[in-house]
Amino acid sequence: MSATGANVAAPRAAAPSAAAPSAAAYFDVDGTLVGTNLLHPLVMYLANQGTPTRSLLSLGRAVLQAPILALAELQDRRRFNELLFAHFRGISEDRVVLLAQEIFEDVVQPRIFPGAPDLVDQCRAAGMRTVLVTGSLDVTVWPLARHLGCDDVIANRLEYAHRKATGKLRQPIVAGPEKAGLIVADARAHGHDLAACHAFSDSYSDVPMLSVVGHPAVIAPDRRLATLAQAYRWPVLDIQRPSREGRRRPEASTP
Repeated sequence: MSATGANVAAPRAAAPSAAAPSAAAYFDVDGTLVGTNLLHPLVMYLANQGTPTRSLLSLGRAVLQAPILALAELQDRRRFNELLFAHFRGISEDRVVLLAQEIFEDVVQPRIFPGAPDLVDQCRAAGMRTVLVTGSLDVTVWPLARHLGCDDVIANRLEYAHRKATGKLRQPIVAGPEKAGLIVADARAHGHDLAACHAFSDSYSDVPMLSVVGHPAVIAPDRRLATLAQAYRWPVLDIQRPSREGRRRPEASTP
């Protein structure tokens, strides 16, 4: 499984294999499979800076920039990511890796939607390669990928110099419309038929990602995405609560 390999955002070419899946299922993470957002891991990193003084200063700077971040999130997801991850500047690579598992256990795992594991399992059972596609950091997403049994991750990566984060992201940056291009490149690299691929998201900003596959579906969609899903008759999945039988199975409805 690729989840045990190197953390990279760009798609990697698969070795030729007659048994290679012909399709993939691409999952957005925050708000789709998990009730988190990009701010949750950031706050935990900033609050664990080694000394109380450094932690308070880091959190204070983030609070002061909150209005700018909110505006960037509405206007330009790429710019939002760049501003957000600039707060990692100066954090050691060892500390980023050390806190990643703790963030998963304390922040991410308790917020995994009840039906998310079954949704991923159903896609794998259908013979699809399962891939998480997210603007979150790769190091914080891999524990989730391993927990859900996903095959791969397309995520953002911090740039390091002398083993400390520079505050910049390595290319390509995973955000908004860029997700669509990365999915297309990933499918091509692994020999997938995009018409047979599935994609799942909760956000209107991911419409390009949903549009490049043959089988888009939405989960807890925001207002604009819900309207679009109704117009195009995209399935709407409810994975945020267990089924009546107590099993973690996603419930689908067609708008």
